[in-house]
Amino acid sequence: MEPNRRRLTDADSLKALAHPTRMALLGALVTEGPLTASEAAELVGESPSNCSWHLRKLAEHGFVTEAAGGTGRNRPWQAANDGLEWSDGDDTDPAARVAADALTDVMIGREVRRLQAARASYDQETQAWKDATSVHQSQLWLTAEEAQGIGTELREIAERHLARHRDPAQRPEGARLVSLVSWLVPSASHRVDLGATTENVRGQAAAEGEQS
Repeated sequence: MEPNRRRLTDADSLKALAHPTRMALLGALVTEGPLTASEAAELVGESPSNCSWHLRKLAEHGFVTEAAGGTGRNRPWQAANDGLEWSDGDDTDPAARVAADALTDVMIGREVRRLQAARASYDQETQAWKDATSVHQSQLWLTAEEAQGIGTELREIAERHLARHRDPAQRPEGARLVSLVSWLVPSASHRVDLGATTENVRGQAAAEGEQS
């Protein structure tokens, strides 16, 4: 079954999701299946009332829907899609571009913290999971067409087991939730202080937006 993905293009939807708690809630619903606000609260470390409020906000923008069974806070919620995608490069709508940048920043920050948490608990893992854990970094000389091809291959690999989200029976014994993160971007300079380069780029983009 092909994954049910949604492409975000409007500023309102992008802004609605660019919040750590909402991103955590949506991720929990995608990987764990329907959850009540109380069940979701235990997974994301927030109060049930706070989760309930954020779930309603997600529902307003079509990210989640009510699942069968339960009423009030006991009603379960489910993710409306298996995955989301958006672009940072839409120049036709400046508001959407800013919102997409913010959403990407929240997503990257969340994944970096997941990597840091995994590294911090590495010594407590079994040898099998130590061997399965890996971090790769490369700089390559590629054409735009070659880069697009690699991006497509990476997506296909990531989506190969998405059906296991929808059907826990397909998860083999010993399966765990893992994070596979990739980005393929034109590489920045070889400067040590890459953060300064990034701030210069963002500052220039902001200045251009003010002038337009």
